[in-house]
Amino acid sequence: MIEVVKLSKHFGSKVAVDELSFTVQKGEVLGFLGPNGAGKSTTMRMVTGFIPPSSGEARICGISITADPTEAKKKIGYLPESAPLYNDMTVIGFLKFCAEIRKLSGSAKKDAVERAIETCFLGSVAHQSIDTLSKGYRHRTCLAQALLHDPEVLILDEPTDGLDPNQKYEVRQLIKRLGETKAILFSTHILEEVEASCTRAIIVDRGRIVEDGTPAELIAKAPHGSLTELFRKVTTSDTAA
Repeated sequence: MIEVVKLSKHFGSKVAVDELSFTVQKGEVLGFLGPNGAGKSTTMRMVTGFIPPSSGEARICGISITADPTEAKKKIGYLPESAPLYNDMTVIGFLKFCAEIRKLSGSAKKDAVERAIETCFLGSVAHQSIDTLSKGYRHRTCLAQALLHDPEVLILDEPTDGLDPNQKYEVRQLIKRLGETKAILFSTHILEEVEASCTRAIIVDRGRIVEDGTPAELIAKAPHGSLTELFRKVTTSDTAA
């Protein structure tokens, strides 16, 4: 469903992503972990076609994101980091607008919007102006737009950012449930989300994969069974750099 082959991105002399290769299959939730500046968001932007790679390839459901971006993007639901919103719109108005961009109309648009609102627990704020929403509700509105067209692939950059503990639990459970029928790649700084939502996780540092395995496999490698200790062991801190 998601196939990344030797993907690289250079910004001048800086190598942000260095020949990354991995796959995410249907029914798999892959957690994408790494310290700030490790290349997570850059990788996701390349996989979704937001920025072009310097080299390498990414394919979505067998479709090249660089050779045929329009068809590949039809398969993707994308929640970017700091996702943009139109503050003067209501939640339901924004979702209807996004559904129209996705070529949904009539009953299909209505059903998609209602389903996204229910799935992302937005019913209480559906008719509220976006500029009055808390950070958590704004983030959930962004997640809802990623789900509107029932995509085969979900790419989520920090999907629980800004949520309170109850909301984080709900979103983690949602990701786990959606992962039964979709291929999901999501980045996070919260290591407990690996155990809560992921079937597999990779840790990246300085644009390269330094660990790859199921939660159980990573915990088995971790000193004292602590993912935090494993993370610190395999990533390079800014001070060490």
